[in-house]
Formats: sequence, structure tokens, C-alpha cells
Amino acid sequence: MKRLAFAAAMAAALAACSPRAKSPEAQAPREQPQEQPQEQPQEKDMADPYKEKLTPEQYYVCRQKGTERPFTGKYYDHHEKGTYICVACKQELFTSGTKFESGSGWPSYFQPIKDKVREESDSSHGMRRTEVMCSKCGSHLGHVFDDGPNPTGLRYCINSLSLDFDPDGGDGSAES
Repeated sequence: MKRLAFAAAMAAALAACSPRAKSPEAQAPREQPQEQPQEQPQEKDMADPYKEKLTPEQYYVCRQKGTERPFTGKYYDHHEKGTYICVACKQELFTSGTKFESGSGWPSYFQPIKDKVREESDSSHGMRRTEVMCSKCGSHLGHVFDDGPNPTGLRYCINSLSLDFDPDGGDGSAES
């Protein structure tokens, strides 16, 4: 019974963070990032500095490309002004001025801070998506979809476990 409940929860989580019908205001389709070879998983006995720095849950999301359950994250319903930063390396990623309510259960942004995230094709779980990672440390953040609001038409669907928040990180404007 527990396996069935877990399977249903995972199916709902993957469905909530998958592409939606494109809004009429959304811009033309984006160029898909090139396929990148997947990094080989690290051996358990190899030293990994993030293993000690992150909680087990953060490590699962950031370094093993996991996903937190929807509507459970610290920042999905967070509305303070400031900057969202990478939990692993503290690089600034998104400003509060680009955050919006997507209804997906994960924090959503229509634009990252310039050059602070990178994208790669992701065909895991039988879906074709675009993975979003921190450009500094490579931590998995979430995925980006082309069903967001203006001005970009994009929805960066990000795991709260991959983020920290800096209330002193600027005024939260989208101009960062």
C-alpha cells in the first residue's frame, strides 16, 4: 500500500513539473540546448565536498538530480524581496521580482539572473525537458518550460531544496 501511495505521489510530482499548454502570450519556441553527455555518478567512497556541506535531502536534489514533492518546499509560497541563491555554492540565481505563482507547487521564475544558470536537455523519466543547473557548481535546480508569463514566456520550475534566500541581495527587481 505504501508503494502504491509513493508511486502516485511521484507521478503527481512529475506531472506538475512537466510542460503545460503554451499561453497565447508566450514567445516563439526556444532553441533546445544541445545534448550533453551525462556525468558518471561518483563512487560512494570518493570524497565529495558537497556530501558534508548539504543535508541529505539537498544532496539528493542538487547532486543526484532529485525532485522534492510539490507544495512542500520552503520557497514555493515565499514572497519577501531579495535574491534566491544556490544552496551549494551561494551564487545568486533569481531575484524575487521574477518569481510568480505557477500553481505547480514549486517556486517558479520567468527569468534567471544573467549567466547564472545553464541548461541541458533531459530525457529522464520518459520525458523531454530542459534541465536547469547552477552555472558555477553544476547543482541541479529544476527544469524550464515555455509556458510562463510575459515578458519571457518561460517558467523556471525550481526545487526549494536547491535554494537559499538572501533578503539583502538587492531590491528583488527583475533588472539584475
